[in-house]
Amino acid sequence: MAKRDFYEVLGLQKNATDQDIKRAYKRLAMKHHPDRNQGDKEQSEIKFKEIKEAYEVLSDDQKRAAYDQYGHAAFEQGGGGFGGGFGGGADFSDIFGDVFGDIFGGGRRQQRPSRGSDLQYNMDLTLEEAVRGVTKEIRIPTLEECDSCHGSGAKPGTSADTCSTCHGMGQVHMRQGFFSVQQPCPTCHGAGKIIKDPCNKCHGQGRVERYKTLSVKIPAGVDTGDRIRLSGEGEAGERGAPAGDLFVQVHVLPHNIFERDGSNLHCEVPISFATAALGGEIEVPTLDGRVKLKIPAETQTGKVFRMKGKGVKSVRGGLQGDLMCHTVVETPVKLNEKQKDLLKQFGESLGGKSGEKNSPRSKSFFDGVKKFFDDLTNK
Repeated sequence: MAKRDFYEVLGLQKNATDQDIKRAYKRLAMKHHPDRNQGDKEQSEIKFKEIKEAYEVLSDDQKRAAYDQYGHAAFEQGGGGFGGGFGGGADFSDIFGDVFGDIFGGGRRQQRPSRGSDLQYNMDLTLEEAVRGVTKEIRIPTLEECDSCHGSGAKPGTSADTCSTCHGMGQVHMRQGFFSVQQPCPTCHGAGKIIKDPCNKCHGQGRVERYKTLSVKIPAGVDTGDRIRLSGEGEAGERGAPAGDLFVQVHVLPHNIFERDGSNLHCEVPISFATAALGGEIEVPTLDGRVKLKIPAETQTGKVFRMKGKGVKSVRGGLQGDLMCHTVVETPVKLNEKQKDLLKQFGESLGGKSGEKNSPRSKSFFDGVKKFFDDLTNK
């Protein structure tokens, strides 16, 4: 019986990539493996061998090139230098395990020592420190490489022995149906080595607990939520593996005058009744000192004055932000009798229809209130 085209067996075109071939084989092998088709095991074995043979050829660059040029004749006895066929008596799990090995972490690679854990340090900054930048010293608890055994865990002058259970691989294989599943070695717990004479200082761990002091440079313009990464300043890795990183998490403390919004600063500026009505000039604070702010006549509470370039320059670059001054007209308190009398006279001077032009917002509000109640009455 003539053999089917190998590309046709796997459902592929001739320009299929290595990844396409591997993916097609996985799918078909799962579908037609004899262990999954007990009711029609004989036909499944034939189909599986056909799929396996096609995969063995097309997954090998040299064999695939010969097949593309000569077809099946390339592998007949004496043909194209590939005599002897494919060894069809091989166990089904041989190639199947190789293809599916990547699902379970690879088949024959030794487990590497783990990289050290990353650490996080929460740092509080004042607004001034965050805006201008600062250098701070921090003291953190960490695991560092043992200076006695240099991270090996073995007593100086000795060394760890290769694990006899996994032969240094750190993993063992468990057969589950037609899968070969990898698990950490129960003897060495994935290390691949056994320490018979542990280091007295670290007790075989290769790492010791210590506090260390670091100098951290905080760049100008940072804000709450920003993180600064210090490479290699985290915990030491196991058995000489690389150390983790230290992340400094920034939190900017509330300020008693300013509130930050991105690159802009906001502050409330109280102004007197007289200044609000007549206008004038007041001093307002900035992070660089006091500056003059001109208040126009008839300024109302909530009026915002923008002072260009008096905000923050972000750590990510860009233009300097602005300072937004929110005016609050302050009602005078603790008035003496003369002041009260003057205010009464002033209020009386604004009374009646002639005073409506002096308080347009009040007129608009009370007109709206009157209309609201009139509408309720007429319903």
